[in-house]
Amino acid sequence: MAKKKKSVEIVIPIYNEEEELETNVLKLRTFLIKNLTLYNWKITIADNASTDGSLDIAKKLAKKFKRVGYFHLDQKGRGRAVKKVWQESHADVSVYMDVDLSTDLRNLEPVVKSLLEGYDIAIGSRLLSQSKVKRRPIKREVLSRGYNILIKLFFQTNFSDAQCGFKAVTRRTVKDLIPLIADNAWFFDSEMLILGEKLGYRIYEQPVLWVDNPGSTVRVLKTVYGDLEGLWRLFLTRPWNKLKHRRD
Repeated sequence: MAKKKKSVEIVIPIYNEEEELETNVLKLRTFLIKNLTLYNWKITIADNASTDGSLDIAKKLAKKFKRVGYFHLDQKGRGRAVKKVWQESHADVSVYMDVDLSTDLRNLEPVVKSLLEGYDIAIGSRLLSQSKVKRRPIKREVLSRGYNILIKLFFQTNFSDAQCGFKAVTRRTVKDLIPLIADNAWFFDSEMLILGEKLGYRIYEQPVLWVDNPGSTVRVLKTVYGDLEGLWRLFLTRPWNKLKHRRD
């Protein structure tokens, strides 16, 4: 009897991304057909309160392609969208990636493979020595490196890049860790990694090729403020102390 393929669900959280949504979902789908043949994969577009034509595009793609689906939330928040779809998924591995596909898709398979070999969380990192970053504005590079240094100083963590929009988790991690994450916006990534490492989850880092998207809709200063606010909340509350006791 043939061994059953492991399942992988790839979530693309979106807010007002009508300009590049269809092009990049089709690009991702083509890549998966050619390169992720060892897995049963699915793409889910997670629309969080878009006000443009993004939801209509998502519906059209889901109707046209069997392994593309969509999920709509009435409230904004990338973290909220990712958490919701991950928690309703039955996949062995749940992934999320940014719609701009800034991270080279060739990094996907090693990330998935790491989770099936024993890791709990896998992330793409732009800050490892083997990583390559292209066309990133100096302002965003400085902010990113400074932010990740703050995380290490505040929390004594080992992972290198909290913010790269290319992450994956096991089904167990979704069940046990994701419900503990309070943030519903951009700090979701950082909170997952800090809390995860403090609670003993094994984190795999994949060096990536990452190409900046000049058309990104991310509002940098607003995101930075939300991230710093989240760091301060975790530093003050240190929720892992109570959670560790509960897990033990």
